[in-house]
Amino acid sequence: MRIGPLTLQNPFILAPLAGYTDLPFRILCREMGAGLCFSEMISSHGLTYGQKKTLEMLATIADERPVAFQLFGSDPEIMGRAAAFLTDYPIDFIDINMGCPVKKVVRKGSGAALMKDIQTAEAIIRSVVANAGLPVTVKFRSGWTHESINAESFARMAENAGASAVTIHSRTWSQGFGGTADWSIIRRVKEAVAIPVIGNGDILEYRDGLRMMEETGCEGVMIGRGALGNPWVFRKSGRPETLAQRMGVINRHIELIERYLPQRQALFKVKNNIIRYLTGLPGASGLRRTISVSPSIAEIRNLLDQAE
Repeated sequence: MRIGPLTLQNPFILAPLAGYTDLPFRILCREMGAGLCFSEMISSHGLTYGQKKTLEMLATIADERPVAFQLFGSDPEIMGRAAAFLTDYPIDFIDINMGCPVKKVVRKGSGAALMKDIQTAEAIIRSVVANAGLPVTVKFRSGWTHESINAESFARMAENAGASAVTIHSRTWSQGFGGTADWSIIRRVKEAVAIPVIGNGDILEYRDGLRMMEETGCEGVMIGRGALGNPWVFRKSGRPETLAQRMGVINRHIELIERYLPQRQALFKVKNNIIRYLTGLPGASGLRRTISVSPSIAEIRNLLDQAE
């Protein structure tokens, strides 16, 4: 898969996930085979006004490249300024979020709300492209509701505005993260544009991604919630069945969190991630409860060692 000047070695891509796709998880997923990882969505206002928490989200290292940082906002000028700011960072793409369904994002005119405001959406893409100095991609949804599916025309607009690729999450805003993704919309978007199309929605296993590419013709697949606690999704072998077989990756994730995140965040991040690795294991619910009230990362390591 080729985006701008870069050829990805694997068409399986880690989606931007608020609260999860921080530097440690991106590094881990790259090590597990992801061809490209996206940052959490980053506020264009937070960047332009130098907010500390926003700037902390820009942490990156050479080993995770290629990497894309995702911006969100509703003001074309501020989005352009934020894109210019990111151009000085060692990243490979800038992505624009036009698909987030969360109310606090949408009510400010950002995320999926832009699918109802095509004029502003186009102005944002053109502003980011003009200021970025890097390939720009756009992530959006099928439409606002099932009665207003506009993914094909939206993709054509993004292409004409200068986007190097588009990602289509084949759910509407009204679906949120529920219901079933309609992959036929990905196929229609692929037929509508000449730039690469990345499909997103309901990929929980490696074989799901292969099936999506076969059924829709998309060049790449983006995996979001399916990767949480399951970075093996980027490999044909899939997630191991036992905790002992999973511990190598779990310990690596903890190590990366301790190394790259501020100490004030580390314990929460370990808890929030590690409980997801227990899916499908006997006694998982009890172990999750114990981990959630553990006072330290060392205690969590001991609990996991005892449970193997």
